[in-house]
Amino acid sequence: MKNKKIVVFDGVCILCNGFVQWLIEHDRNKHFFFSTAQSEFVQRTSKEIPLPMSAMDSVIYLRNGKIHTESAAILMILFDLGGWWKILAVFRIVPAFIRNFFYRFIAKKRYSIFGKKDECMIPSKEISARFILD
Repeated sequence: MKNKKIVVFDGVCILCNGFVQWLIEHDRNKHFFFSTAQSEFVQRTSKEIPLPMSAMDSVIYLRNGKIHTESAAILMILFDLGGWWKILAVFRIVPAFIRNFFYRFIAKKRYSIFGKKDECMIPSKEISARFILD
């Protein structure tokens, strides 16, 4: 798992699911794997790798054995996506406390603005091999 690029997201959040669907569509080389924050994989991993308490309100990006959360996770994912998406990584020059202020604001309001599903998404057969759930 250390060499995989794993995006952990809130499986019941409509905004988070939309981001994952967008990422799947644009990840032409199929570099990314996905897991919901509610999965057995994340529960098991959180015992092995201590995740910050705020991580469950964040997209988590496990890359080369390192944990990236909040705006750093999004920017690193876009950088690794490649193409012209790498250009957006320039926002790393903005101090993390400023980037994360906006990230946390949206994360806190994501259910009231975008909504919430009753259950986690079920990946289609075409993409199920890229999901790590147990």
